[in-house]
Amino acid sequence: MFNYLLKIEYNGSNFVGWQSQKNGKSIQNEIEKVLKKILKSKIKLIGAGRTDKGVHALGQHAGFKYEKRIDNKEKFLKSINFFLSKNIMISKKRARCAPPAPAEGLYLIDVKY
Repeated sequence: MFNYLLKIEYNGSNFVGWQSQKNGKSIQNEIEKVLKKILKSKIKLIGAGRTDKGVHALGQHAGFKYEKRIDNKEKFLKSINFFLSKNIMISKKRARCAPPAPAEGLYLIDVKY
């Protein structure tokens, strides 16, 4: 099992906040849906913090576990951004993945503008 970290930027105007909620669209749910589509596996994002309704973020971090190593980070990030709302972005600039490590290691996908 590999651990991945995303740094996310978003305009929260049309969302109920970061965290999954039953009463509307959340940033977490939108990204999880896209990850499930791309990775063909149910993914649970764990946010390092959260925002309220209508709040924007320039550096929200979230991690997830996945059973395989993602080797082509550029293709992976392009795919995520293609399917995400235009109000949510995982930057392709300066994206990187940490060197190979044991399953308990943390693989970084940096999303910095």
